[in-house]
Amino acid sequence: MAGLLLAAGSGSRLGRPKALVEFGGERLVDRGVRTLHEGGCDPVMVVMGAAETEVEGVTTVRNPEWNTGMGSSVRAGLDALPGSVDAVVIALADQPLITSHAVRRLLGTRGTGARAAVATYHGNQRNPVLLGREHWSTVYALAVDDVGARPFLRTYSHLVTPVECQDVSRPDDIDTPEDLERLTGLLEGT
Repeated sequence: MAGLLLAAGSGSRLGRPKALVEFGGERLVDRGVRTLHEGGCDPVMVVMGAAETEVEGVTTVRNPEWNTGMGSSVRAGLDALPGSVDAVVIALADQPLITSHAVRRLLGTRGTGARAAVATYHGNQRNPVLLGREHWSTVYALAVDDVGARPFLRTYSHLVTPVECQDVSRPDDIDTPEDLERLTGLLEGT
């Protein structure tokens, strides 16, 4: 069960690549990798683009088309997954309050036969997402511009197992300096 962290964006509204932003004493890219590893994903791969950096314990995938949006990062990541991988959990680097508990819950759906699952928060689909290999070509075809797996999740909702994660995780993302300040406050309990 692989983990795929999407970390290619430039963070235009934030003013710097999100992957390199410090949050809770670590870079967002390192935090996302740790979350996937601790959640049970192996191997973990990171899709980079606007920024290049070393990330320990993972394979880094370069997305030369990162500026076209998240869809190209999903496609680059799926292309790079080893043939031995049967399923992948896809997460975003700019959601630092996603926890390994949410990743484990998604992986746990495999025991009930789920081949696609999505973390939900008060019933709303967000991230991370688990996708069995048989769905990758469909996700690949639908991931264009700045959308990843969302079109697949909506079009094939009958195949997707919702996994409530509100009690163990938060899907808030960091897009602006104000978001970073607010989420830092949440992390520090202020």
